Amino acid sequence: MELILKYFPNLTELQIQQFEALENLYKDWNSKINVVSRKDIDELYLRHVLHSLAIAKVMPFADGSSVLDVGTGGGFPGVPLAILFPNCQFHLVDSINKKLKVVNSVAEQLELKNIKTTHSRVEAINETFDFIVSRAVTAMPEFTKWVKGKIKKDQKNQFKNGILYLKGGDLKEELKQYTTVKIFPLTDYFKEDFFETKKVVYLPLKHK
Repeated sequence: MELILKYFPNLTELQIQQFEALENLYKDWNSKINVVSRKDIDELYLRHVLHSLAIAKVMPFADGSSVLDVGTGGGFPGVPLAILFPNCQFHLVDSINKKLKVVNSVAEQLELKNIKTTHSRVEAINETFDFIVSRAVTAMPEFTKWVKGKIKKDQKNQFKNGILYLKGGDLKEELKQYTTVKIFPLTDYFKEDFFETKKVVYLPLKHK
């Protein structure tokens, strides 16, 4: 938890309580179903919560923004972002229902009213959003096909609406077709070794 306060010192009391509660909630759920890998659960704040919040360092969402989290799993990056941005709406989608049970339970325990979940493939979602976020569920060319037509045209944020994708490693080949892509190395924001090869990839709506 000190890790979160180190990089996000202006949290409200409620946000601090909500972030603090995540550890016990996820440990409890992890003892029942494997939400987070066993080795990661002890580093929940570094590997999952802070990693999710990297998106906020790149793009602090304006109030009223709508965000789709694709392949959210146990709620990352959607749950930490929903805590940080209580005035934005987050729609978390996953094709594995038991993981969404965890998300729903966590959201209920934390009284997060800005989270909605749907058990489905993202292609079946018939809504549009300001931003689409995800943690490396597939290669970017495949991902852009999944979310085609789901980004709003009207914008209210400092960046044009688009995709904010948490990825690691060498992305040169995967992203070579996108002329407007921007890559933000997480070492620009966080000092821990874990973030050495990690990035936020930003792809605006019109990304050719």
